[in-house]
Amino acid sequence: MTDAKKVLIKTFGCQMNVYDSERMSESLSSRGYIETVNLEDADLVILNTCHIREKAAEKVYSDLGRIRQMKEERAKAGKDTAIAIAGCVAQAEGSEITRRVPAVDLVIGPQSYHLLPDLIVKAKAEGRSLIETTFPEDDKFAALPQERAPRSATAFLTVQEGCDKFCTFCVVPYTRGVEFSRPVAAIEKEARSLVSRGVREITLLGQNVNAYHGDNEDGTPASLASLIRRLARLDGLERLRYMTSHPRDMGDDLIAVHSDERKLMPFLHLPVQSGSDRILAGMNRKHTTAEYIRLVERIRAARPDIALSTDIIVGFPSETDAEFEETLDLIRHVGFAQAFTFKYSPRPGTPASGLDDQVPEEVKSDRLTRLQDLLFEQQSNFNSQCVGKTLPVLFDKPGRNPGQLVGRSPYLQLVHADADRALLGQIRPVEISSVNSNSLSGVIHAA
Repeated sequence: MTDAKKVLIKTFGCQMNVYDSERMSESLSSRGYIETVNLEDADLVILNTCHIREKAAEKVYSDLGRIRQMKEERAKAGKDTAIAIAGCVAQAEGSEITRRVPAVDLVIGPQSYHLLPDLIVKAKAEGRSLIETTFPEDDKFAALPQERAPRSATAFLTVQEGCDKFCTFCVVPYTRGVEFSRPVAAIEKEARSLVSRGVREITLLGQNVNAYHGDNEDGTPASLASLIRRLARLDGLERLRYMTSHPRDMGDDLIAVHSDERKLMPFLHLPVQSGSDRILAGMNRKHTTAEYIRLVERIRAARPDIALSTDIIVGFPSETDAEFEETLDLIRHVGFAQAFTFKYSPRPGTPASGLDDQVPEEVKSDRLTRLQDLLFEQQSNFNSQCVGKTLPVLFDKPGRNPGQLVGRSPYLQLVHADADRALLGQIRPVEISSVNSNSLSGVIHAA
C-alpha cells in the first residue's frame, strides 16, 4: 500500500487521551490512513493534548513549531500535510491556536473527535482552518467504529467522561463537560470485542469514574460496582481496573466489590490532593483529611492487600509551610505505593487562577522535592516488600533486552522477566528477585 496516507498521533496527558487517540486512529483507518512514527512521512499530524498544567500546553506550541517547518518542507516536495490539534488544549483555547500557528488546519475538542475524518476532508476542500469545539448532542461513542483492534493484552475502555465536582484548580468540567456515562450494554459490547481479540486486562476510565451511572437495558441506572460485576463474568477477561476516582463517590457497594471480586485488581488510585483541610476546602474537594483516612481504613478492611496511589498538588494559593507539613503527615499516615505529584499551575478560567497569595515558584519547587522524596521512599519500600514473593504477572510487551518480556503485577508494577514471546498475553507466576528504579525483575515459575 505505497499510496496509503499516513498519520502520526502524539498523545499528551492522561489514559483517557490514550484511549481517544486509539479511537481516532481507528476512525481514520477506514479512510485509508495507516499510522507512522516518522514525522517526515506523515500526511496528517494529530496532537492529542492535555490542559491540566501550563507546561503541557506550552509543550504543544513548542512541538507545533517543528511540525510547521516540516509541513513547509514537505510542501516544497509537492506533498500535502494536515495538522490537527485535538483534546483539552483544543477545547480550551480554540481559535487562539490558529491565531498563534496559522499552519494548523483543524482544532477539535475531545467531544467531537468522531467527526475528525470528515473535518479533515472539509478543511482541505475549503482551504481554511476549521474549529470544532462544541459539545455535539449525538453520542460520539456510537459514531465510532464498533470493532476495536487492541494493541496488547491490556486495554483502556472509557465508561464515563466529564466531571460535576468543579474543583477550583481543574479545567476538566470546562474541557470535557458535565458527567456523562455510557450505557452498560455498549460498554459490555466493546469489552467483549476486546476480549475476543486477545485482551486479558481492561482498565475502565473516567474523569470521575466512580460517579458512573450509565443505564441498564431496562433504563435503571447502574453503578460502577454493578458494571464491574457484570464485566467480570466475561469469559477470557482475567483482570479489571478503574481510574480515576473521587473520594466522595467511593460508596459501600464499590468498596464491597474490592472485597469479593477477584478479577478486580488490588490497586486503587484515590487522589487526595492535600493534607490540609483549609486547602482542601479552597480546592472545593468536599472531603476532609479525616474523612479520607476513614475511607482508606474501610477500603483496607475490605481488601487488606490493596495498594494505593494518589495525586498531590503543592503550592496551592496561600498554602503555608505548616499546611504543607500536614500533607507530609497525611502521606506518612496513609502510605502510598505510587503517586503523581504536581506544582500548582494556574489554569485560565478556573476559580483558583484568580486567587491572591500565589505561592512563589521557588517555594513550590522546594516543597515538590521534599514531597517526592517521601513518596519515593514509600514506593521503594512497597516494591522491596515484594522481593521473594511470587506475583501473577500479565506479560504484554517485549522488553528492551533480547529474550525479555515486560508485564504488570496486580499492583500495577512493571515486571521484567526472561521469557519466550509465546507468553505474551498470558499470566504467569513470577518470583520477584530484585527491585529496579521503576520496576521489578523476577523469574517465571514453571507451570
